Formats: sequence, structure tokens, C-alpha cells
Amino acid sequence: MAAPRVSSAAPARSRASAFEYVFPAIRGIQAGREYYVTMCPLRLIPRLFVFDEEELTPELRAQRTLNKARVPEIARYILDNPTSYVFSALTASVNADVRFEAFDADGRGGERLGTLTIPMEAKFVINDGQHRRAGIQQALAENPELGDESIAIVMFLDIGLERSQQMFADLNRYAIRPAKSIGVLYDQRDEMSAISRLVVFRSDLYNDLTETETSNLSTRSRKLFTLSAFYNANRALLEDIEPDSLERRVDLATTYWEVVAEQFPEWAMVRRRELSAGEIRRDFIHSHGIVLHALGIIGNSLLRASTNRASWQKTLKGLRQLDWHRGSAAWEGRAVLGGKVSKSRANVLLTTAAIRNALGLPLPPDEQQIDDTFRRGDA
Repeated sequence: MAAPRVSSAAPARSRASAFEYVFPAIRGIQAGREYYVTMCPLRLIPRLFVFDEEELTPELRAQRTLNKARVPEIARYILDNPTSYVFSALTASVNADVRFEAFDADGRGGERLGTLTIPMEAKFVINDGQHRRAGIQQALAENPELGDESIAIVMFLDIGLERSQQMFADLNRYAIRPAKSIGVLYDQRDEMSAISRLVVFRSDLYNDLTETETSNLSTRSRKLFTLSAFYNANRALLEDIEPDSLERRVDLATTYWEVVAEQFPEWAMVRRRELSAGEIRRDFIHSHGIVLHALGIIGNSLLRASTNRASWQKTLKGLRQLDWHRGSAAWEGRAVLGGKVSKSRANVLLTTAAIRNALGLPLPPDEQQIDDTFRRGDA
């Protein structure tokens, strides 16, 4: 589709409507109503599509208040990936009398393809995509050359505040954020995602026992771990470790988690089908994300002290001496709250402190402080 153009209306039209936008468009029908799909250059997005006034109360707006913290992230995504960023279509409504003129039916699309003419004084309101719109505006300020690129627009005719609010609710009703595990599996840009995938896939044990699509394991799942849990653990493990060498980081992480696996014979028994994964997750906490995260934090200290496997092995053998039963009093209030495993930052630190103490390792100040508070009964 060609870009929209500005045209001068016929003299009989009012002065306010003297100029119009002319969009190449496809006409469709949805729920008995006409709508149009077109393309719009990015440079026009901030000019055409506006937000409701944020000072209005929620019941008088057609969309949520802009979360300004998200905008720089979206802009940076565009700017950092100028040859590979991807955006889905914006959904908008327009409060004006529009005119659709179909092309001739001689092979040029018939009644569905044509041009959509919209007066310039029309108000466009985004029903879905306001954060993308704001991110585009911020990215254009830094790189105006992006203005010649385009984004798809799904455009509905003005349908009033009530219908616009219902559109917003319907468009977001079934919008479910993908599980973090599958995000790690598919993310080709994030280095830590790549490291976590390689660490898991290079290990027969972890590859067999790691769920890569969901971040929550069902009771019947034969998996022990999730890819998202390994992502968090590896991020803690490799913080400021060999930042300039991906392959070196992968090798270190792979070796570290191999040593860790040696300390938990139940993991290998699950892989050999001698125990069920559900039983281990139910009765023990050592395969839960909070413990992997804690072991990642501890591993970071070990890596900083030495990259020699033998030194880790000697220290990590102490893991065999801990009582990892979920019901153990050692974990209540640290990793387990009221019978349920908690993954909060405070619980991660408390769990890490407990493991460090058992291994005879010194506690850094943040863990020492929260551990002292916990022991005093103030937590």
C-alpha cells in the first residue's frame, strides 16, 4: 500500500474540511460494522493519534492512563533493533464522516480495496496500542529517519465513548502475557536467554527435565525445572563474570550446574524414572526456582573466588548435608510460607543465607542483615 496523502476537498466543502487525508485501505466487516485496514508512516503517528486527556476520571476515558515507565523501553527496543523490530497493528477509531471509494472491479480488488478519505479535523483515538504510539514518538525524536517506515492501522468509525470503552475491554480481555519460559526460549536478542538455553540444551539431565514453554509446573508434569527459573539463576550466577565472552560464560555456567546436579541424586533418579518429578517437587524444595536462584547467587561468589571446578566441588558437596524436605523447619519462613514456596526477593535472600551458613561461607551485608532480622523474629 502507498502512504496516505493530503488532498484539497471540493470548494463546496466548509473551510474546516478544506483538506483531507487519503489513505489506501482495505474495507472489512466485523460484527456488522465497517472497518478499514491501512498503513501509516511512523512520522504521522504522533500527529494523528492522540490520547484522551489524562486528567479525566477513568469513567470518562476510553483507555487506561499511559504508563510512562514503559515508553522508554519501547523506544529503546526500536532504536536498538532498527532492522528487526516488529510491531503489531494499532487499533483506532475516528470521529468523522469518512468516504471510502472502491477501486474498479477489473482485477484491482473490487469493493474491498480502495481509498479512505478522512477530514483533517477528525479526531483519531487509539483503542489499543497507546504505549506503542508513545514509544514510536520518542524513537522518532532520536532517529527521524524511522519516519518513512510504516505500521498497520485497524480503523473503526466513531462509535462513542461507551463503545470505545467496550472495545478497549474486549481487546484486552484475552490478552495473556506469554510465559517467561517460552520468552527465554524464543528471545534471540537477550544474551542471558541464549546462555540459559545453551546451558540447558547441552546437559542431558537438564535438557530432559526442564520445561521450556510454561513457568509453572503441573502436578503431573515429568519436569523438575523451568527455563525461566534457570534464566533467573544464571543471571545471578554470571553477574559481572566474563561479560565479554558469551562462550566462556556458557562453559562456566554449564560446569557449575553439572557440579550442583551431582549433589542431588534425586534429580538423576527422576531422569531414570525411578522417582516421579511430582513427588520430588512435592516433598523437596531443591528443584524449585527459589533454590536455583539462591544457588546462582552463591555460585557467583564461588566463581569470583575461583573458576576451578575442583574448588566448587569441595564446597558444594556440603549441599548433600542439608535437609531439603519441604516440611523441614529450616526452610519455614525462609523458602516456605504457610506450606507454600515463596519466590519473593526477601525469601530468596533468606534461603541463600541459610545455604551459605550450611556451607560455611561468609554472608554479604544484605544477606547478613536480613538473616539477623529473621533470627530475631522481626521478619
